[in-house]
Amino acid sequence: GSFTPALMEVFRQQTGADNPEEYFEYPVRSVSFRAPSPEECRATYAGYFADLPTETRIGPWGDAHVPGSLYHFTRHIAPLQNAESVEELESYPLPELDQPRFRSHLREEVEALHTRNLAAMGELACTIFETSWGIRGLEECLIDMQYRQEFAEVLFERVTRVREQQARRYAEAGVDVLRLGDDIAGQNGMLFRVEAWRRLLKGRLSRVVRAAREVNPEIIIFYHSDGNCSDVVPELIEIGVDVLNPVQPECMDPAALKVQYGDRLAFWGTIGTQTTMPFGTPEDVKEEIRERMRTVGVGGGLLLAPSHILEPDVPWANVLAFFEGIREHGSYS
Repeated sequence: GSFTPALMEVFRQQTGADNPEEYFEYPVRSVSFRAPSPEECRATYAGYFADLPTETRIGPWGDAHVPGSLYHFTRHIAPLQNAESVEELESYPLPELDQPRFRSHLREEVEALHTRNLAAMGELACTIFETSWGIRGLEECLIDMQYRQEFAEVLFERVTRVREQQARRYAEAGVDVLRLGDDIAGQNGMLFRVEAWRRLLKGRLSRVVRAAREVNPEIIIFYHSDGNCSDVVPELIEIGVDVLNPVQPECMDPAALKVQYGDRLAFWGTIGTQTTMPFGTPEDVKEEIRERMRTVGVGGGLLLAPSHILEPDVPWANVLAFFEGIREHGSYS
């Protein structure tokens, strides 16, 4: 339900407001760990790069983002792209996010949301795989998974340990939902063999879920992957995932997933951002909402949302039609 910067500017012009969450009355709000300051990130990681432009942003995990030429897109540079030894991966400085200065605000923010009768969602997206390839480089990480498994094991394990700490802290702060996720699939299927996911990522993701549930067994586990991740959906359920997102209708059939897994899994998303939202009419948007309620919404377990951030080519009339369609058709009796 978020907007790209260009569409966010349209939102401001059309509504006079600055916060879509407040304006459209979203029922779920996110809380997050604070990050090290840009100055800290640059001091820690600048030595891994050469000749970065001055406007480059270095993230809390050390990956660099050089401004691009179009909208919000940046050129990504991985600090360990040229690493040639396991020792380089073992000695790479990961952020120490369990320090109180990064997390002491969480409980207060959650309680404030609960006071407003809003659900609180702890943000832990890009849980293991995406954070790791951000450090190593996507191509290099995929090669590691196939041919240099010790490299992949070391980095995945180090990132997982940080994520376990964060998951535990979110649960202690009282969040209702823990948002996990990694883009492990493309339009037509997994980015790598299912066997590699089982061997390198499934058990580690299970540990993150378990860390949260040891504190709060009732916490809702949300998992995000773009694309067609249907090959691993049964195993995501097995390790404790409650909610699958975004269920891209261009990649997977939401109604078929409901038939197969609707007794064990809820679905969050399902409204196409590659098709209906940018290229349909307002009535097409409302019809897709009606269709999802008739199929995926049977018996509950559907949280309607666009299947990704809304890009600049989405007409404002379709944005309004989405929220109107939710009010008209998207509620359970």
